[in-house]
Amino acid sequence: MTRATAVRAVLAVAVLLVSVYITLTMSPRLGLDLQGGTRIMLQARDTATVEADRETTDRTLEVLRQRIDSLGVSEPTLTRSGEDRIIVELPDVQDPRQATEVIGRTAQLTFHAVEGPGTEKPEEKTPDGEPSDGKTPAPGTDPDRLTLPDEQGRLLALGEPRLSGAGVEDAKAAFDAQGGAGWAVSLEFRKGAGQDWKKLTGEAACHPAGDDRRRVAIVLDEKVISSPQVDPSVGCRAGLPSGATQITGSFSADEARDLALLIKGGALPVPVEIVEQRTVGPTLGAAAIDASAQAALIGAAATALFITVVYRLFGALAAVALGAYGVISYAALIALGVTLTLPGLAGFVLAIGMAVDANVLVFERAREECADRPKRSLRSALTTGFQKAWSAVADSNATTLIAAGLLFFLGSGPVKGFGVTLAIGVVASMFSALVIARALTEIAANSRFVSDYRGVNGIGRPGAVRTWLVRKDPKLFRRSARWLVVSAALVAVAVAGIVVRGVDLGVEFTGGRLVEYSTSRPVDVETARDSIAAAGFGDAEVTTAGDGDLSVRTGKLDNDGEHALRAALAEEGGETTKVRDELIGPSLGDELRRNALIALGVAVAVQLAYLAVRFRWTFAVASVVAMVHDVILVVGAFAWLGRPVDGIFLAALLTVIGYSINDSVVVFDRVRELWGANRRTPLDTIARRAVLQTVPRTVNTGMGALFILVALAVLGGDSLADFALALLIGIVVGTWSSVFTAVPGALALERSAKAPPPPAPGKGKGTSRGKARGARRDPLDNGARV
Repeated sequence: MTRATAVRAVLAVAVLLVSVYITLTMSPRLGLDLQGGTRIMLQARDTATVEADRETTDRTLEVLRQRIDSLGVSEPTLTRSGEDRIIVELPDVQDPRQATEVIGRTAQLTFHAVEGPGTEKPEEKTPDGEPSDGKTPAPGTDPDRLTLPDEQGRLLALGEPRLSGAGVEDAKAAFDAQGGAGWAVSLEFRKGAGQDWKKLTGEAACHPAGDDRRRVAIVLDEKVISSPQVDPSVGCRAGLPSGATQITGSFSADEARDLALLIKGGALPVPVEIVEQRTVGPTLGAAAIDASAQAALIGAAATALFITVVYRLFGALAAVALGAYGVISYAALIALGVTLTLPGLAGFVLAIGMAVDANVLVFERAREECADRPKRSLRSALTTGFQKAWSAVADSNATTLIAAGLLFFLGSGPVKGFGVTLAIGVVASMFSALVIARALTEIAANSRFVSDYRGVNGIGRPGAVRTWLVRKDPKLFRRSARWLVVSAALVAVAVAGIVVRGVDLGVEFTGGRLVEYSTSRPVDVETARDSIAAAGFGDAEVTTAGDGDLSVRTGKLDNDGEHALRAALAEEGGETTKVRDELIGPSLGDELRRNALIALGVAVAVQLAYLAVRFRWTFAVASVVAMVHDVILVVGAFAWLGRPVDGIFLAALLTVIGYSINDSVVVFDRVRELWGANRRTPLDTIARRAVLQTVPRTVNTGMGALFILVALAVLGGDSLADFALALLIGIVVGTWSSVFTAVPGALALERSAKAPPPPAPGKGKGTSRGKARGARRDPLDNGARV
């Protein structure tokens, strides 16, 4: 075992041990589409006096946080998105009506005199006979007087509001180093409100120090956020002037800043509008997790069996590395705190099938080395295979990372999770192939038994498919234009589907509401449509979804309307459960549709720029033309099939772009290598040889992805079936276009190009270095000669 192999083996074992530890001791963060709950996106709006910028949105977020906490929701999450949007995630909330009502209220910040300790009241009844909430005054009592707990939970009897949040000019957190008070919050009031504040604190100062009546309560949405004592130095009726008011206490820096934000936020409320609302039932997420796990196991087992049959012992070792890849990528998701969404879960499963790509590239190059030089050692052939495959491995993974980056930066909601998962999968697959699989295969190659019996190791002899192709030597590009005609005809059929059938844009791109229901009794579509129309929803579209579920799509529909619609269905179907609910505002729908087009345009431009730098411009243009060809065919297929085009479809489409470029890169990388070594050979002959040499890699890699996608399509249900279908179509047409669109296109462009062939390997820059590299001896050869 060489030192390099030992280092790789130790590194692989260390990473695997850490990954297993993380997997066994930590749990993944599940998105709401997997654990169930409600996700609401709020858009802050400008007012006549306040601009909805980052600062005011942060204040609004803190006010909303207090309101959501009052609902008793377990572990709610509120985050700012961009400059003026707030995302609210409420786990396990299936009926968001109360949440949206609380969110939509205008902030109520008030200042009260404390009249003394509060007392628990017996349960009071409202006029309707319902129990009182303890805050709403019972009939016959003063509605302006409240009994609320202070910050420590002690009840305080509060007087009527003396000052509202509209009177607050500013609230700042600052560290009082001179006075030794630590962190404090300074208040400034508007002109008229300043006098009211001075009078309120002057009255409180007439009571002795330590008396509850010397306190002033600051209440936000019927919750005491601060109840400071008036300082003993303030005289009776003197009060505190506006600019000299400072709330002190044992505040930390974060507590002081939060209090300042709450007080100032109450003074400057920013109106918010619900632009997106999604609700997922708990059963849907659990079913998706189970289906994805089954698809991953079945697909991974099929992929492992396939590469073992094709590459024998080395294929089995690659299968072991594939299992290690799954553990490492899953541990990375957990360790980085990535929120696992439904598209992200699908991306994780898909990456398992694509992770064998680097191993296939290496093994095919090693087979070529063994075929060209039968007497060279197995270890030497394997090492050369890793060296020669590196360029294609790096370029193909770089294009996939570009697609993942576009998904993250230009996608929305759960689609971002798909981009993160795909990127982690690419990095983990590189590690498993170039470190784990290489260490295992190098250790095996040192064995005399494995080295002597070429039929056992799997790379000592060329594969059957390649042998057959080389023997037949089909003249693929003698008339290359005919392949372009076939591709153009396919594009025409796809465009016809888009024009004739139209693209069924999902509610995510059009705006509106899509709700999926499960009923205890079977209800056919016509009956459900009649019931819904009778309830006043005549424009609703009703279709089937999943196993007997009903999908209802409408235009504008609020939460009360959805409740009435569900009640109408319950009359026919019995107990009706909401499985999934998506509400997209018209402005957000336009924005998402626009961003989708931008994402596709940026994807084309970025991939073109990358390929132009790494390859000849003719190869870059031909690859991008093939990529656009694939995109049109996938969209056209969905148009003909009547399948919806939504955010998850966009994620699949961008993945197809990366896969298409990946295939083209492998072919053109071989064209560049062969053309540089045979500069006088006609390019069409070079292209034919390159295609025939890379076909086994393309087919074997595609099979790994197809196993996973077929399992997802069959087991994934409606939530993953369209995603898998788009990728299945994309992989098939991408494999076709990389050979029969990209290569003929490059040949056509090269006929009019004046650029010379690429330099021969080892020539150009650093010629002497290239010769030295070419003279590198077998790693097992010590240089001795007789």
